[in-house]
Amino acid sequence: MGGLSRRGVLTAGAAAFAAATAPTASAASAASTTGAQTTRPTRERPFQATPPAERPSRPNILFILADDLGWADLSCYGAPEIRTPQLDALAGQGVRFTHGYAASAVCSPTRLALYTGRYPGRLKAGLLEPIPGPGAGAGLPVVHPTLASLLKQAGYATAMFGKWHCGYLPDYGPVKSGWDTFFGNLGGAVDYFSKISGSGETDLYEGEVRTESLEYYTRTVSERAAAFIRAGSGGPWLLNLNYTAPHWPWEGPADRAVSDDLTRRITEGQEEGQILAHNDGGSLSTYRMMVEAMDAGIGQVLQALADSGQQDDTLVIFSSDNGGERWSYLWPLTGSKGQLNEGGIRVPAIVRWPAGIGGNQVSDVPVVTHDWTATILEAAGVEPHAEYPLDGHSLIPYLLDGAQAPARDLFWRMRRSGALRRGKWKYLRVLPQQEGQATQQLLYDVTADPRERANRAAHEEELVARLSAAWDAIDAELEDYPPQGGDRPGRSG
Repeated sequence: MGGLSRRGVLTAGAAAFAAATAPTASAASAASTTGAQTTRPTRERPFQATPPAERPSRPNILFILADDLGWADLSCYGAPEIRTPQLDALAGQGVRFTHGYAASAVCSPTRLALYTGRYPGRLKAGLLEPIPGPGAGAGLPVVHPTLASLLKQAGYATAMFGKWHCGYLPDYGPVKSGWDTFFGNLGGAVDYFSKISGSGETDLYEGEVRTESLEYYTRTVSERAAAFIRAGSGGPWLLNLNYTAPHWPWEGPADRAVSDDLTRRITEGQEEGQILAHNDGGSLSTYRMMVEAMDAGIGQVLQALADSGQQDDTLVIFSSDNGGERWSYLWPLTGSKGQLNEGGIRVPAIVRWPAGIGGNQVSDVPVVTHDWTATILEAAGVEPHAEYPLDGHSLIPYLLDGAQAPARDLFWRMRRSGALRRGKWKYLRVLPQQEGQATQQLLYDVTADPRERANRAAHEEELVARLSAAWDAIDAELEDYPPQGGDRPGRSG
């Protein structure tokens, strides 16, 4: 029987991980790309800042957020089948981070962290993992300063295209939180063609007015973003491009028939609330088409930057809201969306800013979602609100000036687990699954053991105690989860 053996699969996976974590030939440089200059293949080099004679003027900001994209779902991160020449080119022109993290293992909390620059648990909405629907009555409070509202006050035009998932109208929404322009969905998932949500309602808005579109959603939001860039704003701008790809339902650009079937079943009330999750559909081939369609759309947006002469003066950041799930390629990580193992929180992270940062570089510095918020604000010369101090740390001194990367702990908290990373060490706390079992306290060197298989807690008891205490100290500042069977990660003392 033909095909790879298990040994062959593991060998191929190991090679892909090596390709994604060590300086390698840049896939981006080899391909003819849209919105990017084509260069001869060169090797990535470890990141080193090249301080400019003076700081670049405040840039435009393009933040591209994928939905449920796994850490190794891009060619430049080792995907064996998926081809992403546009994102590979972006990495080839900037910095690819191999230890990029989402602020949470699920959607809404990470988005709250991006928009506020703070731990999700500082808001009650961040305790919902994720915000389930309009009936939850929770979201990003309109009085809370956001990335958009702060930049808007500093003269930036602000726009969002795609997924919001930080609360529902009439109380919450992008327009209420600082974005001048919004076209997209408010909830966690929509059908890619009909835009119907799991509840059976159309979830697509122009501003705060419900609208309709039957075109493939990934393509539509890409076109909207490109048009915004080409139109110009007469000054600097912030554009949040929030794809729903590659989140379920599993529909590629040619899968309108799949959409018709799912939409019919939802409107008929079959398996209420479950149809859109598409547990009976999808394939590796479909997933590949979804990711590649997103990559093509990003190329269209980057082309608009190049054509309008704004490429050099635009800070572009690409990442994902959490780790991948059913069809994602996560090797060698373990865990997935919803879990605080590396597979649930480690994500691709790419930065390009030609005016200030050299290209074809790779960095192993750990960076988390809300660090990007702080980085963007400093790049724009905007101070955070004094009453809402940031938890993220700016990478501008590291990226532009050659300073050391910020030394700090990365912190995660979910209802049933918690984690903290300090240097190479990751502390993981997991509540018992059954009454009478003890809380697990685990310790991994995730630089040498990204699969989190060698638990060093028994060999590093003092370190575990210090990391546990540090986790408790941050946890004590945050909102408490409502009681639910006692399932909290809990303070260790």
